[in-house]
Amino acid sequence: MPLQVFSLLNRFFGLAVILLTTTHFSSAQSASKTHPWSNSSLSADERAAMVVKAMTIEEKISLLHGTGMVGLSPMSPLAIHSNGGAGYVPGIPRLGIPAIQMSDAAYGVRSSGENGRYSTALPADVAGAASWDVEAGYEYGALIGRELRAQGYNMSLGGGVNLTREPRDGRTFEYLGEDPILAGKMVGSVMKGLQAQHVLGDIKHYALNDQESGRNAVNIHIDQRAARESDLLAFEIGLEESDAAAVMCSYNRFDGDYACENKYLLTDVLKKDWNFKGFVITDWGGAHSVAKASAAGMDHEEPGWIFYGDDLKKAVESGKVPATELDDHVHRMLRAMFATGVIDDPPQRSAVDVVKGFDVAQKIAEQSTVLLKNDHAQLPLDAHKIHSIAVIGPHADVGMISGGGSAQVDPPGGNAIMPPGKGQTHWLEEMWFPTSPLKSIRAKVPGAKVQFDSGADPAAAAGLAKASDVAVVFAYQWESEGMDLDSLSLPHRQDELIARVAAANPHTIVVVESGGPVTMPWVDQVSAILEAWFAGSRGAEALANLIFGDVNPSAKLPITFPKSEADLPHPTVVKPPKATTDADRQGWKRIAAGLPAFQVTYDEGVKVGYKWYDAENKPVLFPFGYGLSYTTYSYSNLKVTPGRNPSVSFTVTNTGGRAGAEVAEVYASLPAAAAEPPKRLVGFSKVKLNAGESKEIAVAVDAKYLSIFNVEHNEWQLLPGDYGFMVGGSSQSLPLKESISLKE
Repeated sequence: MPLQVFSLLNRFFGLAVILLTTTHFSSAQSASKTHPWSNSSLSADERAAMVVKAMTIEEKISLLHGTGMVGLSPMSPLAIHSNGGAGYVPGIPRLGIPAIQMSDAAYGVRSSGENGRYSTALPADVAGAASWDVEAGYEYGALIGRELRAQGYNMSLGGGVNLTREPRDGRTFEYLGEDPILAGKMVGSVMKGLQAQHVLGDIKHYALNDQESGRNAVNIHIDQRAARESDLLAFEIGLEESDAAAVMCSYNRFDGDYACENKYLLTDVLKKDWNFKGFVITDWGGAHSVAKASAAGMDHEEPGWIFYGDDLKKAVESGKVPATELDDHVHRMLRAMFATGVIDDPPQRSAVDVVKGFDVAQKIAEQSTVLLKNDHAQLPLDAHKIHSIAVIGPHADVGMISGGGSAQVDPPGGNAIMPPGKGQTHWLEEMWFPTSPLKSIRAKVPGAKVQFDSGADPAAAAGLAKASDVAVVFAYQWESEGMDLDSLSLPHRQDELIARVAAANPHTIVVVESGGPVTMPWVDQVSAILEAWFAGSRGAEALANLIFGDVNPSAKLPITFPKSEADLPHPTVVKPPKATTDADRQGWKRIAAGLPAFQVTYDEGVKVGYKWYDAENKPVLFPFGYGLSYTTYSYSNLKVTPGRNPSVSFTVTNTGGRAGAEVAEVYASLPAAAAEPPKRLVGFSKVKLNAGESKEIAVAVDAKYLSIFNVEHNEWQLLPGDYGFMVGGSSQSLPLKESISLKE
């Protein structure tokens, strides 16, 4: 979603927002008791059908668009009832239908600071994927759902699941890595947790919205088989796992048609092949037509009514849009509201549980920080033996960086690096959370001398490092919606800083705060590396627990770290011939009309991430699925039981001296006739083990994960032949191997 300016609306309507929103929810709840569709024993489809029959055409159309956003569309007077979030759809009190109050909520509820509220910042979505823990994913979604309800919202606009085809994409941190099965399973668990709180969830950005550069103009080309086996498969799995209420169509074109009016994506695949029962909502400003979009399967326009207001009504009355098509759009929205409990259990404002939020955020940060290097058991540090520590890096004395754009969660008290009262959130501006690495490390070693240097002068930082037992360097690569990274290199000469510090002290530990992979020319010079991602409200506390061994690292990479950008499928990001900008206040009119297209072709096809590096025999810096621990594990006793859905069983043993959790990964190779990359992830399991303990793990492999997509027959096809199964702790450490023969 592009730049959203809420402050003007809030200045005029602030008090009314609070009072009228509450009134609308309560009146809708009261009215719902007088209607036959109030019977919760009926199915969501039955209840929705009853409501549709009772609606006027004006009421139907009112459900299919928002009420506007400053700078992105015209504004409706009804926007006064907005809760201050990204989108607002008025309710229909006559029928007991409550308003839909939408908020961006990728890693926490957005705009809390502007609206005088508080929100927990969880670790970035990519960090959640690094946990490889579907239970943690459920808790991730549940926390966001609870905080949405406490603030008066009943719909989330999180759920990003675009695969990391382009790691320089400014929204990589909002997504769940490069593999469709991992990403699909994780987003499914997040959506289940969120919707269990009676909040509408959505999965986005459908589909192939993999770069910010020219996102409203780019035309993506990829062959259908490759799309179905990669990017679209992540959405398919996520929807199978969660029954998410909505799917957000993306800004880009796909094979010539905008995603939000693309019949292949919205109807042929989503609604027919996948039997999706929910509704399709546009990304903000993603609509471009009336009849074409309606026929293609676009159900709801945001943030305004450029196409789905009076023009839609005229199209229905003239027959250009069939009345049955209109009713289907409305039915899908109502069904989703009934199915998620939004109508039966509207949110009631309450105080956000800050303590619970801190607890969940810290536990997920501890489970998602990846130990990438640990030479000579540099970590964990022994607090009883350390006398001096140098903490080095930009702002490591006061905070940790967060991901920007529409995902941005407001730090409590404002930007931690700004003076009090001056830290308001601004678009495309770095926002730091008040979780201080310096303070958290000092708290672990109260008897040691812990000093800070910002690293602005590498020579001074090296001097402090040389005089200390250990140096901990905090480096960062910021990301945000509305931009792509120029490169995967650390900005602001941080590579030079790390090299200088490492040369001065062989016991140098680097903590990387990033939304995706970074290059590391200094990798052989430092003793330990931790990838912390954007670590959220309690990132520093989590890191201190990991550095000093109170928590054993268990995360694994959901994204490959390449050695060089030259090794990527696309060494450079394709930019539009002429820049377009969301900051142009009249730009939405040009975007709605359709910007001139430029082409990006995914000729790598299904070879996303590790599949590319495997197929092209390219060495990597750190492979997909990789992550170290303070203990060690061994694998044994592999057994593969053939069948339509083969079962893979094996034993994992903790061979080290302390308890830990291991992510056991199962990969498969397909018969040569499939013409697929060397292997693909087909399952995983995170298992907790005490020192010396062994457990037998069984992973059931869905036949779809072993299949190719047959475009001619429009179905998944399991080819007859030999399938190899490989099990281990990363995509490049698979000690167990067994082959079986499968039939169609």
